[in-house]
Amino acid sequence: MCKVFKVSRSCYYDSLKGSVSKRAKENEKLLTLIKQEHKKSKQRYGSPRITKALKAKEVQVSRPRVARLMKQAKIRAKMVRRFRVTTDSKHCYAISENLLNRNFTAATTGQVWVSDITYIRTLAGWLYLTVVLDLADRKIIGWALSETMRAKETTVAALQMAIKNRPVLQELIFHSDRGVQYACDEFRKELKAYPLICQSMSRRANCWDNAVAESFFKTLKTECVYGNRYQDQRRASIEIFEYIEIFYNRERLHSSLGYRTPEQMEELLNTKSLAA
Repeated sequence: MCKVFKVSRSCYYDSLKGSVSKRAKENEKLLTLIKQEHKKSKQRYGSPRITKALKAKEVQVSRPRVARLMKQAKIRAKMVRRFRVTTDSKHCYAISENLLNRNFTAATTGQVWVSDITYIRTLAGWLYLTVVLDLADRKIIGWALSETMRAKETTVAALQMAIKNRPVLQELIFHSDRGVQYACDEFRKELKAYPLICQSMSRRANCWDNAVAESFFKTLKTECVYGNRYQDQRRASIEIFEYIEIFYNRERLHSSLGYRTPEQMEELLNTKSLAA
């Protein structure tokens, strides 16, 4: 039998003793590292991002191997659910031209910001999350959580944080949907205080015109909100803060950024800008 399978007699007898192969030992060590990265991401990472995270730590491994080990150990990323877009565009305010026109790229930070609002459910009532995202590094530079949908507490507050974190130094497109919080006089007045900002809005009932902001909310809901039953707004606020400021901006690997974090991409773009 050993001759037929071209296996040495010593290997055959070792197998009878129950000795563990070198490959099995390597897989065992690798699985431990996979579990660590999966736990670190709070079960948010699947095999592609875990593979990138391991390679960043100089662990040479292929994605199929990571996927195989995860499947064997029944390790899964949080599952994606259907995401429903809700925008209140039934108002009498003026609509801005679609300046972005689905061009979701930017060479440097401070060229294009996109914004949107979503709903966060808690057992004590709803919370409304407004974000402002820079297309160049996909970083959330401004955000606001509120218990009402008033512009002052949603779009205005998020814009003010964004400008504080990343001052407007060049012409900038601010793109959003046609929601009343972006079209109202209160928000437009805030924008007019910064002459370099040009307002842009999506076409009616067209979520693809603001796809990057919608994609962020889909990721947020999948990786943070779904599966949690927030007892109140305070508990939800803590979770959202941790996700945006600690995980998403600083740790989450983005496929659109070459599996860099927004913070790493920001540093890279700033380095290139200084070199130029």
